[in-house]
Amino acid sequence: MSDELPKGLIQGEDGIVRCWWHGNKPDYLDYHDNEWGNPQGNDNTLFEKICLEGFQSGLSWLTILRKRENFRAAFAGFDFGKIAKFDDCDIERLVQDAGIVRHRGKIVSTINNANRALEMVEEFGSLAAYFWGFEPGAEARPDVCDYAAMTAMGKTPESTHLSKELKKRGWSFVGPTTVYAFMQAMGMVNDHLEGCVCRPEIERQRDAFKRPC
Repeated sequence: MSDELPKGLIQGEDGIVRCWWHGNKPDYLDYHDNEWGNPQGNDNTLFEKICLEGFQSGLSWLTILRKRENFRAAFAGFDFGKIAKFDDCDIERLVQDAGIVRHRGKIVSTINNANRALEMVEEFGSLAAYFWGFEPGAEARPDVCDYAAMTAMGKTPESTHLSKELKKRGWSFVGPTTVYAFMQAMGMVNDHLEGCVCRPEIERQRDAFKRPC
């Protein structure tokens, strides 16, 4: 049956049709079904995701996903108030931590971004209020039936704008492609393809989600 499906969709062993990219790997499948695209308004969740997307640059998201618990342990649960206090000793500790991606620049970036996040909370009240202000309007979204258009979208005008604004505020490792992956994962857009079992549920969640202000 899977050969008859529109491009971009695959059928799992459970008979359910989903987006293709999880490859039916159990941990990736769980992420697709239960996390990706769920609208998020929790500041620590948002901070974690944008930092992990930065770590993912040059790697696969599955690599990061499988190390995520190690990252959480290493970075104080991505409590940016705590990370902002990390010092040189913490940097050296993290560089030696084989459970995470030991990229000094990305580690230093996470500490820097924690400080920038604190500044943003002071100015806007929350990270959520800031980030959700860049949610694309419905008219800006592609046709979800157009698999080629969807897969070509490594960045959008909205993610490029947010990337530029974050960089102006001193954030790092927040290029437009990284930012768009963040927007997809945090539910600021629904990029589950038409025909994926998750798409209607994410639409319901987005409709019910109270945008922070």
